Amino acid sequence: MSNRAPVIAIDGPSASGKGTIASRVARELGFHYLESGALYRLLALLSLRENTLDEARLAHLAAHMDVEFVDGEVLLEDEDVSDKIRSEPCGVRASEVAKLPAVRAALLERQRAFRRPPGLVADGRDMGTVVFPDAPLKIFLTASPDVRAERRYKQLKEKGIDANLRALSRDLEERDERDAKRAVSPLVPAADSQVIDSSSLSIEAVAGRILELYREYNLARRS
Repeated sequence: MSNRAPVIAIDGPSASGKGTIASRVARELGFHYLESGALYRLLALLSLRENTLDEARLAHLAAHMDVEFVDGEVLLEDEDVSDKIRSEPCGVRASEVAKLPAVRAALLERQRAFRRPPGLVADGRDMGTVVFPDAPLKIFLTASPDVRAERRYKQLKEKGIDANLRALSRDLEERDERDAKRAVSPLVPAADSQVIDSSSLSIEAVAGRILELYREYNLARRS
């Protein structure tokens, strides 16, 4: 993969702000954008609808589900499911299906297909460790559990969704533990990643830092 379009891989736990940051960086650079978590959430939605965690069935769905990302909308079989996949039950189920090796294998090539010129900004949990291990710039974006719970709480309230801050904090902690301890692609920083704690930083500051790191990479490559 080393001769293909450059990738900025941004990994981190849930509600760390990686989606907002990654999409902003992609827009600034004119790069394509991959929200890998949306693929897992789409599969989680199908899992909930079929009431199944059967690995073979979910791997089949992962390989064949009809997905489109159009103007900020996420379409599944031409149905706009953008809000449905952001629900907390969907997030919890996504963490469960992500532990299944056959599911991850089925989605791997679909994620890599997003890598096209002039470049790609990809966010997720294993972008730098598994999906794009040769990415020239790898970011691990994190924030304290309390800050992340508060962010998620505000997001849900702004959408008119009832939420409990204490329950959100507990759910995030449990999800962090599951993601970090899973046998397949655990949530850990790549050895060569830049770790950024966004707890006290604005979106603009974090995006600016990543753009600065990418400029430094380009200068080093040309020298």
